[in-house]
Amino acid sequence: MKFTKLAVAITTALACSAALADITIGVSLSATGPAASLGIPEKNAFTLLPTEIAGEKVKLVVLDDATDPTIATKNARRLASEDKVDAIIGSSSTPATVAMAEVAHETKTPMVTMSPAALAAERNEWVFRAPQQNSVMSSALVEHMKAKGVKTLGFIGFSDAYGEDWLNAVTKQAEAAGIKLAAVERYNRADTSVTGQVLKLVSAKPDAVLIVGSGSPAALPQSALVERGYKGQIYQTHAAANQAFLSVAGKAAEGVIMPVGPVSVVSQLPDSHPSKKSGVEFVKQYEAQFGAGSFSAFAGYAHDAYRLIEAAVPAAKAKGKPGTPEFRAALRNAIESSKEVVGVHGVFNMSPTDHFGLDARSRVLVRIEGGVYKLVSQ
Repeated sequence: MKFTKLAVAITTALACSAALADITIGVSLSATGPAASLGIPEKNAFTLLPTEIAGEKVKLVVLDDATDPTIATKNARRLASEDKVDAIIGSSSTPATVAMAEVAHETKTPMVTMSPAALAAERNEWVFRAPQQNSVMSSALVEHMKAKGVKTLGFIGFSDAYGEDWLNAVTKQAEAAGIKLAAVERYNRADTSVTGQVLKLVSAKPDAVLIVGSGSPAALPQSALVERGYKGQIYQTHAAANQAFLSVAGKAAEGVIMPVGPVSVVSQLPDSHPSKKSGVEFVKQYEAQFGAGSFSAFAGYAHDAYRLIEAAVPAAKAKGKPGTPEFRAALRNAIESSKEVVGVHGVFNMSPTDHFGLDARSRVLVRIEGGVYKLVSQ
């Protein structure tokens, strides 16, 4: 009887130990709502990623936040408090990501975002980004504008954190390049008309217009500008680089220039590009599962977020077991120390002062021609 009890106790202890060793990663993304065209390919990507890291099984808990910051906050709290995750990935939109970052900070849970959220320094310690920093992408556009002789620029962007961060970045860079902002307009992700804003932009007669939106909502001002006969160069951001934007904007998208991650045009990259090999492999894997032409750059952000955690796990395991505060703290430190981690969007080199970690290798300029992206030079 005593032997039986002892055997049961040992078996239970071993089972608990094994469970404790599993790495649990929580994901909150926008599978529904205005950012669904971003969240759906991200959700798809997670079905393709490794189920084991450094000899440990990985448990993924994937939740939908419906592009709602309130739901994103609830998801993050559940992941941290109930699921006891070792790391959080999310979300698809910047407002939802900012909301989740508060929970990551509060619970001391390392988080890798899939949107380029800007945070105050005191809220940045536990949060890292897979996407390119907006200033890295905007500098590519401003360089192109300057080379093409643009002197005045119109701006219309989301009235949220994503739009604000882009406006701040492009204002400083445009001023340094001798480009004046002729008009600044805002709109909401769920708006169905931007006629008033577009009329003001057209009347200002800027040489070029920058639209700061994402997915299908980025097509609203695009179509309106073309309908109103605007003939200047229209620029979009990398958040519009998906099929939803192309489908909704249709022919109105022709000639648009935008900065994108290299995986978006991976077949057009030179073989020397550091992200080409991994990008080709991931696109092939994704389209084998979800269909030819189905790949989206946003799936790449999910891949790279996971890759950053994957690369950091071996160092974190030396400091603590998965499921413990020690492991989470060590994982955070290891992500912050990431060096030359190759993703499909670029090469990551994190530091205490840079939680984006991507440089100019993470961007290329493309022009939309015939509904597809064509690599362009400056």
